[in-house]
Amino acid sequence: MQDLWIGILGTAGTILSTFSLMPQVLRTWRTRSANDISAAWLVAAMVSMAVWVGYGSLINAPALVLVNVLCFVQCAYILFIKLRSERRLIARRS
Repeated sequence: MQDLWIGILGTAGTILSTFSLMPQVLRTWRTRSANDISAAWLVAAMVSMAVWVGYGSLINAPALVLVNVLCFVQCAYILFIKLRSERRLIARRS
């Protein structure tokens, strides 16, 4: 019975973590801009997620690895759009 609750807790955490970034990803995708998001926060979040992936791999926790890989990809997409839109803004000013 305890394993069932551990599985439910892990699944809930995976779903909530993955979907927590989804509104920002969708907004960034629609507007093609992430100017209001801190690049430093994105980089810090991505480093944190990479550490969690390493930890999850070492303790053989596939759910932990999966959720952090998914969140890393979402943050990487937002950072990519942010850098691309800032580059375009600088090019327009020149």
